[in-house]
This record gives sequence, C-alpha cells and structure tokens, in this order.
Amino acid sequence: MIVKDKKENQSVYGDGPGDRDIQRHTLSVLVDNEPGVLARVIGLFSGRGYNIESLTVAEVSKKLNQSRMTIVAIGTPSVIQQIKHQLERLVPVHKVNDLTEEGPHVERELALVKVVGTGEKRVEAIRSADIFRARVIDSTTSSFIFEVTGSTQKVDAFIELMVPLGMVNISRTGAAAISRGSDKI
Repeated sequence: MIVKDKKENQSVYGDGPGDRDIQRHTLSVLVDNEPGVLARVIGLFSGRGYNIESLTVAEVSKKLNQSRMTIVAIGTPSVIQQIKHQLERLVPVHKVNDLTEEGPHVERELALVKVVGTGEKRVEAIRSADIFRARVIDSTTSSFIFEVTGSTQKVDAFIELMVPLGMVNISRTGAAAISRGSDKI
C-alpha cells in the first residue's frame, strides 16, 4: 500500500524529538584509569542512540589510578536522566555528577585556529584575535595559528569571525568543567 500523505522528509522511526525540550548537560564522570573504559562509555552512548556533543578524558589521580571524563550530552530531560543512570551502572564508574543541575560550575574549551591570509585580512585577523584574547602561537609570512580559550560560545564566535578572514583549519579540545566552591567530585 502506498501512503500519499506522508511527508517526504519524515523518518520511518517517528517524529523524533521535534519541539520537545532539548537540553545541554555537562557531566563529570570519575572512572578507573584502565584500558577499555572509554570504549564502554562510548558503547553505552552509541548503543542507545544518545548524542555526545563533547568528550574529554584525562588522568586526575595516579595514586588512585582514576581519570575524569567530562561529557557534554544533549537530549530531552528523560534522555539525560537515562544517560546518568546508565553511566552510574557501569563497573569502572565511581561517580557521576551533573554539573548543569548541581549548581555553579566553570566550563572552558581550547581551540587552535589556523588562518591563512595576507594584507588587510591578515591585519584584521590579528585585531579580531586581540578582542577575543586569542594568542598567536605560530606565525609564518602567510599564516597564523591562534589559541583561543573560553566558553564554547566564545570559541564558536571566534571561529565564525575567522572564517571570512581565511580560516583553513581548526582543532578543538571539547569542554573541560569543574564545579565551583569547596565540593569535590
């Protein structure tokens, strides 16, 4: 049977999130620093169709052999709850904190941005970088590599500004975040 009134771009899996309340949450996850932990976390996300906007991982305690993952995930409130519950059940996970819900936190990202250009565009790139407090960390006669640090929105704005000035390459770290105050993870 052919259905004529079906929208051409409609998914066979339903309407999707559409206008539902999509949120961005920053999760801090303390895990054992051992092979395969990252693969298990990624498997949890991919197996359930959850989206990761940003992921950073680094060792935080050699003595306890632990690493900290900062995961920025997007989804409806129920999806975010499911992500947190699923993470808490993984064996190498010690603690999951939703920094977005738990109160004030500091979140930063670093980006390296390569801009190629000469003449007025080169001068404008330097002026714009100064406004964003981006540092020149490499320079040739025809290019610059800028280092910019700040909120994701600041990094996005800097990149958008550099595109017409000759941006040719970018490398981003993803968000790193920590709660404010005296609480520890």
